[in-house]
Amino acid sequence: MNQKATINVMLVDDEPLARVELNRLLKAHPQVKVVAEAENIMEAAQLLELHTIDALFLDIEMPGGTGIELAQQLQGEIPIVFCTAYNEFAVDAFSLNAVDYLLKPVVATRLQTALDKLQALADESVSAALEDEFKLMVKIADKMKIIQLGDITRFESIGNHAAIYTAQGKAYLHSSLSKIESRLNPNQYFRASRSDIIRLDAIEELEETINYGLQAQLTYGGEVEISRRQAVKLKKQMSLAL
Repeated sequence: MNQKATINVMLVDDEPLARVELNRLLKAHPQVKVVAEAENIMEAAQLLELHTIDALFLDIEMPGGTGIELAQQLQGEIPIVFCTAYNEFAVDAFSLNAVDYLLKPVVATRLQTALDKLQALADESVSAALEDEFKLMVKIADKMKIIQLGDITRFESIGNHAAIYTAQGKAYLHSSLSKIESRLNPNQYFRASRSDIIRLDAIEELEETINYGLQAQLTYGGEVEISRRQAVKLKKQMSLAL
């Protein structure tokens, strides 16, 4: 049997006892690792800058701002499982593409269903990755050329298209960056920001910015600014690779 991918989660709930109980239930699932906890959305936003989070278990009604507000800020970047005592928020939750919606007190069987959905997402992202040898036909300088995926150093979102950068030049794909990201190996490509995906082995230099982000100089593709949140993830990912 294939080993399940680890899912790093954050618990966001202003009730300490609720977090304790959810922690207890999650301990029965070794593939899930609770890497951070927050009691409000401001604290959660700060912790998201410091940790690589695969999913949020998010309460809705909290002092200082609702879980719905945090979900709107994230714009679908992180899968969310809402945990709340108020079922009247269900419509709003699912309009934000939540993975699941758990009513308190959370029961083990419903938690299992939510975790199955998160696991499916994690497994899909790994199994759907294309190999470097995958071939694409693109137009570069008015000529149709066949290139390999591994030759692409950068994907840049431009309207409804994505510009790709290679040693042969620049071309365009009619696809969203999110759809492209879902087919890339996360060990080879990195989401630098909402508008850029870069190939890790194409990075020649990294320089810190005044906003605590990073500026990456690529072999082909110019300079790409990496947001503060993503810079933390990149540093961790590259340190693990050493």
